[in-house]
Formats: sequence, C-alpha cells, structure tokens
Amino acid sequence: MIIMNVKLNNLCAFKDFHINFSYPKKILNSTIENEFLPDFPNFRYRKVNILMGTNASGKTSLGKMFKNIFSFIRRRELVNITDSIADVEKESDFLIDFIPNKTHLCRVEVNIPPKGDEEYSIDRCKISIKWVKIKKEDSYERCAKKIDLGKEVKELNGLGGLEKFSKAVGFGWYFIYPFSISSNIKIGDLENARYLKILKNTLMTLDNSIVDVIRVKDIDNTYAIVMDNKKLIIQEGELLDPNNILSSGTKAGIYIADLLTSIIEHKNGFYYCDEMFSYIHSDIERVMLSVMISKLKEGEQLFFTTHNLDIVDMNLPKHSFWFMKKANNGGNISIACESASSKLKKTTDSVRNALENDVFTAAPRLELLYDLEDID
Repeated sequence: MIIMNVKLNNLCAFKDFHINFSYPKKILNSTIENEFLPDFPNFRYRKVNILMGTNASGKTSLGKMFKNIFSFIRRRELVNITDSIADVEKESDFLIDFIPNKTHLCRVEVNIPPKGDEEYSIDRCKISIKWVKIKKEDSYERCAKKIDLGKEVKELNGLGGLEKFSKAVGFGWYFIYPFSISSNIKIGDLENARYLKILKNTLMTLDNSIVDVIRVKDIDNTYAIVMDNKKLIIQEGELLDPNNILSSGTKAGIYIADLLTSIIEHKNGFYYCDEMFSYIHSDIERVMLSVMISKLKEGEQLFFTTHNLDIVDMNLPKHSFWFMKKANNGGNISIACESASSKLKKTTDSVRNALENDVFTAAPRLELLYDLEDID
C-alpha cells in the first residue's frame, strides 16, 4: 500500500491542502533501498516520510485523515470524515492517488456537499474512482496524466461503484498514536517467538530493571515481565496493573514493539507512527527508526512524526523530511506541509542548518514565551 498524492479541502484545518509523495529523479547511493515500485524503476515514491513541526501543526490530523480515507474506501465509513469538516456550510472534498497492489494506480475523489437541512449521507456524496494499469516505463506523473486525460482508464462512480471497488481492492494499514496507550495495555501474540524477542529487547532497552519476558509455567496464556524485584503478569494478552510500575516510555515501548513486528513481518504495507517516542530517549528513537527503515521491503511506506531534531542528522535523503505548520491569517486557520527537498537542492545543503535558520518557517513562536519575562 503506497500513497502517492493527497488533496484535502475543508477537512480539519486542511484548506486546499496538497501533498505529493513522488520524487523527480533517482538518488545515487541512497541510504533507503528500492524507493520505487517493484518492477517499475521509473515509478518513484517516498518510502520513508519524517513529519516534523510544532505542536498542533497537523501531523496527527494528517494521519487521522489518511486513516479515515482508508476506512471510507474499504468499509464505506463516512462519519469520521464528516466529523472532521471545518465549515458545514461549505463543500468538502478529498482526492487520493494510491497503489493498493503494486500494479495499478488508483484515484478516489469524493465531494461532500454542504450539510444544509439534511444529515450527511454517503448517498449525497459525489464519488469518482479511476484506475490505470502501470506499464514498465511509467512514472507516477505519467500515470497521473493518463487519469487526468481519461486515457487507458477504468472508472466507477457513486456508492455502487465504491462498493464494487472496495470488494475488489485489498490493502492494509497500521496507525499508532500516543492515545493508543491506555490503562488497559494490550500485548501482542507472545506465542510468536519473533514478537516475544522484539518486545523483550525493546523493554530491556527502555528500562534497565527489566531483565526478561517469560512464560509462566502451569498457567495457560500467561507470561511475566521480570523485573529486579517483582514480576508484571500478562494474562490473556493484557498487562495487569502496570500503572504504578512502568514509565510512560516503557508503556509506549510495548506498542512500538508491536509496530516493529508488523513491519518485520510485512503485515500491513503502510505504517503511520505518530509521536510514540515523546517519553523515550532520542538515541533510542533514532536507532528504532533506523531498524524500522531497514526492515521495510519494496512496495511499503512508513510515516513517522517526531519533535526530535536529532532525527534530521540521520543519513536519509532530503526528500524524506517534511515540515508542517499551521498559519493563522486573520482567523483563517490552514495547514501547510513543505518538503526539505523543495528548498535544499544541493547535495551539500544541510537539513539541520536549514532548521536552525528556520528556512521552512516551522519553528515555534518562542518570542511569546520570552515576553513573559517582562511580567511583574
């Protein structure tokens, strides 16, 4: 599952928002392998996308909109999208170009009319679905133009067309957010030796007092996180009473281990990890991200949001970095997203230096905080 292009309008704070995940030419000696569609070397896509920005700049909202659009395509769920509409008196719309199966570029375009006196309904939406088979020499731009011009295109429309399309197309996704961490912490399949190893190594890295994760003898479906002075019991996939023992970072590590297992086992193909490392040391975040990237196979895509500026020092292509910002123009709020490669054209250009000089105008307004020093 690969996203190539997204347009959002009147959804959350996205107004005439556009983001494109193709890139223009092959990069020699890139640290990210196979940033092109399998068997189609000209069809380049950004395999790794690091989203950075201040608080409330739209990183989480963008992930939620992706998830809501996927649910709309697969399960025809509209409510989460309509709940995101900013102005109910105006039209809302979205467009997504994506590759569900490594052989076809698909475009789903939906227009939602103003609410008016009626409730939102999928029957009132204008739905257009188009797809084109990718040829050996094709790039994303060439396929997108075919769709624009209606060449070699197959098309379905309306709710009936969406139902047929959703039954025919298959793709998976994995989203993880900080609010996933609750008092009821769920553990993955510990019978999976790979997952058990990943969980154990992750927790032992995050908390030196954790020495092992083991099966509890003579009790079905029961494991224990072994610490220096006690054991935390995992029964039927639920961690019992973790709140007074585990740190916030260690709790996050449980979910991060599940994500990494999914990537290593190629369960989903599309992964969105949203600020799961807020309570975790920056060195650990960098290494974990490096492992995730190394385990992505061709035809997969990772989105990773972070506030950790040390991530820009990783040896990644400049086009992997995105900077999000929210503008307030006289009460008109809108989100924008800019790729590092849009301004840093030379191989010697430094993303770190660009950030320190606020080239992307995405730095927080610290002057408002410094102004507090003058309060008597």
